[in-house]
Amino acid sequence: MAQVESIFETFKIGAGPSSSHSIGPQRAARLFLDRQRARPARVSVVLQGSLAETGRGHLTDRTLIAALYPIACEIVWDAETQSLPHPNTMIWRAFDSAGHPVDEWRVMSVGGGSLRDERGPINAEPIVCYPAANITEAMAWCEREHAHFWQFVELHEVDLWRRLDVVWMAMRDSVERGLKNTESLLPGSLKLQRRARTTWLRAQNLKRPQRDLALLSAFALAVAEENASAGTIVTAPSCGAAGVVSALLYYFETVKEMPREDVLHALATAGLFGSVIRANASVSGAEVGCQGEIGSACSMASAAGSQLLGGSVRQVEYAAEIGMEHHLGLTCDPVEGYVQIPCIERNMAACLRAFECASFSLLTDGRHLVSFDEVIEVMYRTGLDLQSEYRETARGGLAALWSRRLAQPTAAPPPAVREDCGRDARDECAGQKEECHER
Repeated sequence: MAQVESIFETFKIGAGPSSSHSIGPQRAARLFLDRQRARPARVSVVLQGSLAETGRGHLTDRTLIAALYPIACEIVWDAETQSLPHPNTMIWRAFDSAGHPVDEWRVMSVGGGSLRDERGPINAEPIVCYPAANITEAMAWCEREHAHFWQFVELHEVDLWRRLDVVWMAMRDSVERGLKNTESLLPGSLKLQRRARTTWLRAQNLKRPQRDLALLSAFALAVAEENASAGTIVTAPSCGAAGVVSALLYYFETVKEMPREDVLHALATAGLFGSVIRANASVSGAEVGCQGEIGSACSMASAAGSQLLGGSVRQVEYAAEIGMEHHLGLTCDPVEGYVQIPCIERNMAACLRAFECASFSLLTDGRHLVSFDEVIEVMYRTGLDLQSEYRETARGGLAALWSRRLAQPTAAPPPAVREDCGRDARDECAGQKEECHER
């Protein structure tokens, strides 16, 4: 039976750009040092699978060096080993001053910043387990008690609203930092332009409904760009998909002027759906593709939005089902390993889709043929069936296209065209034995 854990295992505050490639390894580094009886002279870590293939673009090496400083750290990139327990596997070793190994630990970064070793999940806080294995069981309780999903969460979380308010303030801050940022380019070799602030400014001159769509886009871009810059964000359920839930709820609070209490209730509902996905499938792009990240984020945001619009528990469940169903099969193919292309625009597109799913759910009575739990089961099976190239290896899809483009020889530039090609210029060209193109 699946164990649905605390929503705070889904919502983690940390630095981007990747929950599995930065927050997870950072946690592992600190936990590995904490378990040492004496400070090691040197530490080595073997990064395997997806961590090795896209770790440089995800800043995994920089994250680990900073987390272990001032202890010397050797990083080994191993993308060749097959049959791993998880695509994001690390092997940690500690050495004394004589160079003798004193400890070894194999741990997996399983998505959303969470870790697992051979003993099971490694929880940062006491485990909270819900008495429901899926949304169907949670919904049955809600209907029996005439309650909302957020009340089901409230019943089982300790100090819920204070802790959730901290999460929400971090989400708000990530939106606002992204909107205020005036830097033109994101870090990395792609030289990708920031577009959140420009989109936000242009939205001010539009009329509804275009203005609302532009604002939603700007808010999602803002968080995704902050994440790509290694800024502080909240996993929802991952770093790469952090902009979807944050943007939609920011829109409802600041544009639609929803009360803070209602926004926190919606965030609790989103967390419940995210935790159910984590328990019954995966939110790791390396394990199930981007459907587990962006698809899950869209599903969570759809549920939150439907609730804010006044949806019943069945309408909320339907919105979440639609949000995931139409992301099935979505691949994870980050260009050069950066959480930028296609990741940033996917946050924007998924946020807009979540708004549509939430709105549509209220046009129905909530009855539909495929349940949320069924579509999550299908998502997981689909992810496992995806070829490894399409599960965060940067070896398939858009990443492969980009690699082929870089491998092509650069074509010689066409001869220059002179705009003022008069007699003197033609004479000059002839003297230099150059072709002169007349317009």
